[in-house]
Amino acid sequence: MGSVKKRVVQSWSGGKDSAMAHYIASSKMHLYVECLLTTYNESNNRVSMHGVRLELIERQAEMLGARLMKIPLPPNCSNEKYEERMMRALMSLKEEGVGEVVFGDIFLEDVRRYREENLARAGFKGVFPLWGRDTWELAREFLKLGFKALICCVDTQQAPAELIGREYSLELLEKLPDSVDPCGERGEFHTFVYDGPLFPEPIQFIRGEFVLRDKRFLFMDLVPC
Repeated sequence: MGSVKKRVVQSWSGGKDSAMAHYIASSKMHLYVECLLTTYNESNNRVSMHGVRLELIERQAEMLGARLMKIPLPPNCSNEKYEERMMRALMSLKEEGVGEVVFGDIFLEDVRRYREENLARAGFKGVFPLWGRDTWELAREFLKLGFKALICCVDTQQAPAELIGREYSLELLEKLPDSVDPCGERGEFHTFVYDGPLFPEPIQFIRGEFVLRDKRFLFMDLVPC
């Protein structure tokens, strides 16, 4: 009889790094991701930064067989308000006997430090399956595994606006400017994963309108079918 996997929760955005971290945590680190934590803008029911509709994240969680803990955030949320609501969610999970959170961060030291400091206040530890990996290697592995993702947000001050709505592919990656990380780790772009080895079938959606926010962030609306 195999040993019982350790129960963990995961910070989940619906993008490729979340999916890759989930895949490695569950298949190689002997962890059971039983719950996904997703923050969203409570004024429009869209995932923070990515702009993806909450319904599509709910569909991902359903396919992963994971519970989805949705954490509403006000528009223009301050760090204090974010930390307060995240702490509330973590304390409820702690009562269930969970003490670790999986993240998809790769190399930003300040982001990891911020996460670990907040986790420590709740008595939690962070798990970083992708940490220190070469981002080109990681991107190629993601695609080789059969994951499929669409670029749903572009920071037009860091990456070409033409990336919006494009399929995340090796062809696209090879044409990126040298200043753009292939995993978009500095926030150059964000993705939505709609198919791959974690899902029993593709998530169905249609492409909606483009919207530019703050004269900088270009989003493509993904409409659930």
